This record gives sequence, C-alpha cells and structure tokens, in this order.
Amino acid sequence: MTRTARVERTTGETKVLVEIDLDGTGGADVATGVGFFDHMLNQLAKHGGFGLVVHTVGDLDIDAHHTLEDTAIALGQAFAAALGDKAGIQRFGDAVVPLDEALVQAVVDLSGRAYVVHDEPVDLAPMIGPQYPTSMTRHIWESFGNNAKMTLHVNVLRGARPGQRPDAHHVVEAQFKAVARALRQAVTADPRGGGVPSTKGLL
Repeated sequence: MTRTARVERTTGETKVLVEIDLDGTGGADVATGVGFFDHMLNQLAKHGGFGLVVHTVGDLDIDAHHTLEDTAIALGQAFAAALGDKAGIQRFGDAVVPLDEALVQAVVDLSGRAYVVHDEPVDLAPMIGPQYPTSMTRHIWESFGNNAKMTLHVNVLRGARPGQRPDAHHVVEAQFKAVARALRQAVTADPRGGGVPSTKGLL
C-alpha cells in the first residue's frame, strides 16, 4: 500500500501543488520562489526520508507571507492524506538536532488533533535572505501542524553561545531538520504492529 498524496490549492493569492511520498528516498523537487524556504523544504524531504514535490506561484510582489502560509497548508493536507488511517505506525516521534551552536528539539504526535507549540529566540534577525521573514517560521509550523492534524512541539533549546546573537539561518534550519527526523520516526511502521496506535481505535 502506497502512502502518497497530491494536493492542489489555488486562491486569489497563490497556486500550490504538493505531492508527497512518505516512503520515498529523500528526493525533492521544490520551487516556491523563496530561496531559503526551498532550502528548508529540501531539508524536510531529505531528513524525513520523504519524496516531495512542491511548486508554488505566489504574490511575491507583495511579500512572502501568502506563499509560505499556503504552501505550509497544502503540505499539511498532503501529509494527513498520505497517512491514511495511520494503522501500524509508531505515531510518536522525537528528535534533538544540532546545527553548530544551535540545538533544537522537535516532538510530534500524529494524534489527529491539531496543536502546535513553538519556542525560539526573540532576537533573531528579521530576515534570512531577501525574502524569508523569520517571524513566519512559527506560522509555517502552525499552518502545517494544524492541517496535518498533529500535535507538534518545536523548541529551540539553545540559539547561540552566551553573549552572542543567534544565527537565524542555523536556528531555523535546525528546526526543519529536527521536525523532519521526528516525523520520520512517527510515520515508520511499528515492528510490533498492533493496528491503529490508540486505545480509541481511531486517530
């Protein structure tokens, strides 16, 4: 049984195509018009072990907000669709990932309940590259987690050495890598089987 999904989302602000294969090889074909976000989606695919296609055309003449938000919504919808009834998966996943001085913890529960907690330094540089506002990282996780119907905690345990300002690139990239590794664990088959991993019998 394949665990794949395709979602197309078209609004007056964006046009998004997402295809995902939860049992892929980490390959990605990503083009959103926001270079740093493309880099992050490639990290998600590579470290999650997913096959991922993301093509977004958005109103970047205004700013990147709609492009980032709508891509994250469609990605979450595709992730939920690819999971199906979640029978046989581990359901929970966690990872702690360093990127030089930055250290990030991500914990996921594919619970069917949308709840997102995000904690990162407040003194990040406002932009990464010319188009990615660092204030959007939380909104990306909220849009993704809510539409994937998962519980997602992303905590930056350390953003910088004492007395130094965090490197925003490192802090955000470590988040995407940590979420990817946690998701990889959560979607993996439970070697003990057992059907849907919930006493309710439904996720």
